[in-house]
Amino acid sequence: MSEPVNVWDYEALAAERLEAGAHGYYAGGAGDELTLGENVEAYRRWQLRPRLLVDVAGCSTATTVLGHDVSMPLLVAPVAFQRVAHPDGEVGMARAAKEVGTIMCLSTIATTPPAEVAATGAPRWFQLYVFRDEGVTRDLIAQARDNGFTALLLTVDAPVRGNRERDLRTGFAIPDGVHVASMGRGGVTPKEVFDMVTPSLTWRDLERISSEAGLPLLVKGILTAEDALLSVEHGAAGIVVSNHGGRQLDGVSATIDALPEVVEAVAGRIEVLVDGGIRRGTDVVKALALGAQAVLAGRAPLWGLTVDGEAGARRVLELLREEILTALQLIGATSPSDVTRTHIQRARAQ
Repeated sequence: MSEPVNVWDYEALAAERLEAGAHGYYAGGAGDELTLGENVEAYRRWQLRPRLLVDVAGCSTATTVLGHDVSMPLLVAPVAFQRVAHPDGEVGMARAAKEVGTIMCLSTIATTPPAEVAATGAPRWFQLYVFRDEGVTRDLIAQARDNGFTALLLTVDAPVRGNRERDLRTGFAIPDGVHVASMGRGGVTPKEVFDMVTPSLTWRDLERISSEAGLPLLVKGILTAEDALLSVEHGAAGIVVSNHGGRQLDGVSATIDALPEVVEAVAGRIEVLVDGGIRRGTDVVKALALGAQAVLAGRAPLWGLTVDGEAGARRVLELLREEILTALQLIGATSPSDVTRTHIQRARAQ
């Protein structure tokens, strides 16, 4: 293959480089992987409505998310075990995010401790799983706060691990030489990690965690208007519309399809973000048109990291930023904030 020119090219190259277990872990989903596929396919059922004869010479992709200035409405989503994909791991991903001017979200089950990511100087949020051992959870929150992470992403759609059959077939485990920072060792399986996560998390815990952390808290995993309203009522600073990349409950809606009802329920009281299925800059602009403040992309920059470490992750983020800029100009918007519901429609049935 010649020099990769888009996310799909990087994904194909990453599949060649990764051993079967690691590739299955990153690329796979739950059950029959219906939701995994729908996350991508659903974007094709939405069409952009361009407005013409608009001066877009000064178009910019810059925006703000929770008051943070970012170069584009795309953040790096939390992805576990990144040193399995490439030795640069989460440090390389953070440096890439910093160079491009966006936020890096560090996973609870990262292969790099928060202090090392903080040392890169990248803008950073921390994704939090709540463990059965409350002491471990408190320690993770303290590490995030003490190392300058400016928000928590509380993942709420994983009280138990989804049925990820690719992992079962390959017997995927973290290599002994790669440590999961929150567990202090390698050689663990994803199932062993999720066995540590509490299945008893409730809305009352959200308020407590937010208060104890002293950080803005976004609820990650919301797919319904009902839970969006509860997020607002319990003090969330934001929502991430997410189905865990199709890796938890198979058969739920694609996130881009769930986004409108969440946005309507929230009614502007808190910011709404969305993840899942982002492969093109046009996907990002469609999400903006449906009311998202920004998107999070996980697999796309991970494929870049796999192929060429920090440089590959940076290049994928740059490609997506370039595609976002082009899409904005071609729909007649001079910035992300100019994109409205009038810029999108459902695709007409064939």
